[in-house]
Amino acid sequence: MILTLDVGNSTVTGGVFDGDKLVLQFRQTTNKNSTSDEIGIFLRSVLRENSIAPEDILDAGIASVVPPINYSLSSATKKYFGIEPLFIQSGIKTGLKIRYANPREIGADRIAAAIGAVKRHPNKNLIVVDMGTATTIDVVTKEREYLGGAIMPGLKISVQALASGTSKLPSVEIVKAEKPCGQSTIEAIQSGIYFGNAGAVREFTRQYERKIFEGAKPFVIATGGFARTFEDFSLFDEIVPELVLSGVKIALELNR
Repeated sequence: MILTLDVGNSTVTGGVFDGDKLVLQFRQTTNKNSTSDEIGIFLRSVLRENSIAPEDILDAGIASVVPPINYSLSSATKKYFGIEPLFIQSGIKTGLKIRYANPREIGADRIAAAIGAVKRHPNKNLIVVDMGTATTIDVVTKEREYLGGAIMPGLKISVQALASGTSKLPSVEIVKAEKPCGQSTIEAIQSGIYFGNAGAVREFTRQYERKIFEGAKPFVIATGGFARTFEDFSLFDEIVPELVLSGVKIALELNR
C-alpha cells in the first residue's frame, strides 16, 4: 500500500492506495509546528482506526506547500514507517514538460494535480483548477506541456481579508450563494465571494481557450475543498477530490 499526503496551508489531506484503488482518505488541520512524533502517531492511529496495518505501507509521497513542516513529515515517515518519502519538487520525474521560468517556484500541489489530470485524460488540452486556500488555474497541453497559470485568493482567504481589513464587515460562512444580489451584508459578502470566484474561473477558462488553445475547447478538471461548492455552476467538466493524491502516487511510480 502507498501513503500519499497533500499538505496545504489549511488542511492536510491523506490517502492510502492499494494498487490503483484509493481505499482511505482522511483530513487534518495543518499545524506547521507539529513534531515528527505527533505526525507519526496520528498517521499510525488513523490507519489502525480504518483497519489498515501501518506495516502494510510500503511507500510514501508528499506534496507540501508548507516548508516549515517538511522536516517533521520526513522524520515521521522514516521513524514510524521506515520509509524515505518522495517530496514532489523540482528535479523529480513528473511525466510533464515544465515550461516555467523557474520550476522551483511551482507549488507541489499544482504539479501533482497536473500529473493526476494528465493520467486521467491523456492527449487532451487541460485546465486544472484547484480551489483550496488559494485558487490556482493551470494549463497543460495535450503534449503534456505544463505552461503555468494563475493564482488568486481562495474563498476562505477572501472572507478573512474582508473581515480583518474592514471595520464593519463580518466574517461569514462560505456557502453556495442563492442569488447575486444580496439583501443583507452577510448575503452581499457571500454573493461577492461565490459569484466573484465563479466569474474569475470562467474568465480565465475563456482567456486560455482563446489565447492558448486557439479556440479549441479544453477539458476543465477541478479539485480542492471548495470545488464542490460550484458543482452546479457549469464551470468544470469533472471534479476529482483526490486529484492531487493521485498525482503524488503517479510521481512515486515514476521515481522509484
